[in-house]
Amino acid sequence: MALAEPMVRDEHNPFEAMMSRFDRAAELLELDPGLYRILRQPEKQLIVSIPVLLDSGDIEVFTGYRVHHNTARGPAKGGIRFAPDVALEEVKALAAWMTWKCAVVNIPFGGAKGGVTCEPRRLSKRELEHLTRRYTAEIMNLLGPDTDVPAPDVNTNEQVMAWIMDTYSQHVRHTVTAVVTGKPVEMGGSLGRREATGRGCMLVTLEALKQLRIPIDGARVVVQGFGNVGSVAARLCAGRGMKVVGISDHTSAWVNADGIEVEAALAHIARHGWLEEFEGADSISGHDLLELPCEVLIPAAVENQITRANADRIQAKIVCEGANGPTTAPADAILDDKGVFVIPDILANAGGVTVSYFEWVQNREGYYWSRERVEKRLQKIMWNSFRDVVAFTESHGVNMRTASYMVAIDRVAFVHRLRGIYA
Repeated sequence: MALAEPMVRDEHNPFEAMMSRFDRAAELLELDPGLYRILRQPEKQLIVSIPVLLDSGDIEVFTGYRVHHNTARGPAKGGIRFAPDVALEEVKALAAWMTWKCAVVNIPFGGAKGGVTCEPRRLSKRELEHLTRRYTAEIMNLLGPDTDVPAPDVNTNEQVMAWIMDTYSQHVRHTVTAVVTGKPVEMGGSLGRREATGRGCMLVTLEALKQLRIPIDGARVVVQGFGNVGSVAARLCAGRGMKVVGISDHTSAWVNADGIEVEAALAHIARHGWLEEFEGADSISGHDLLELPCEVLIPAAVENQITRANADRIQAKIVCEGANGPTTAPADAILDDKGVFVIPDILANAGGVTVSYFEWVQNREGYYWSRERVEKRLQKIMWNSFRDVVAFTESHGVNMRTASYMVAIDRVAFVHRLRGIYA
């Protein structure tokens, strides 16, 4: 069923894009006006100043953010990113996406997001540690295993999570492993967490191919973004018999109609740090990569990659959104008219937060699971969630994006009705 093009003033504004999808789903659910107003607004928005003594002896003051969108279903959950373009509107949108992402896979977390406006590549390790610890101290009142559990995101990693956990633990005077997820395994991290988002993408891609009756063996896959999510998704898809015909990172894009040796690409990155000068395929522009003929396109880079400017040239039968917000709201209607099956970000890349939930549970239990157990439980949740969303597409005559939002909003709204309004 084709959708009318959403009314979005700024196609590239992530908060407007998220809210246009929310509004469409809320309208179809006939959401109570009071609940609509509650779910449309973040619960908390914190902006902090972060002074850091640089190696040069100068003091730089960075700006940090932490937003709680909704905590009705459980503690706030969401990553922390360090990037020069971090801004409040982006963080608000990502926090809301986390609310819907946790709800669509039915795990007991609410949505949060955080970030610091900085260029981490220009900071030494010491400066980065001081930035992380001071940011953690500034948002301490929000953090806690029962209130707000951060995780890695753009330009943050296991080491950054270790610094956050240690800083929090120093303040409360005892070790609290459950205050963050995405930690090193040696500090209470979960086996399988690093690969979880890419594995989740592969799992829902398999279900989409089955849903559309497209043979898995030989299905052509294009992956934009060969970082942690994209490279894992590419490797696992190839391992299931699919043919990866295009890959890219921030330096270059590559195509080989006969199939790219994913392990060779991973080895190239291990040696050089990027895909530039990769010899196993032909060079192509990043824009043309998105428009290659294929069964599956996995945009796993950054936001706003498929827009009204290029959506009509997308040739993929399935778009599996490994990144957050890679498709703009106006582009949705174009893809829908073309019959492209979009697995939306709040479902497609929810494998990461699902295994983060497993990590939090293991920390709380003080008992740790095998990789096999983690992967088996992730598979069950991703497949069940995919089927829940498909059921909504069939019962309400909507596409996967709208159905995902409907499932998520319905679950969050249901809890709000049970809890009532505290006054």
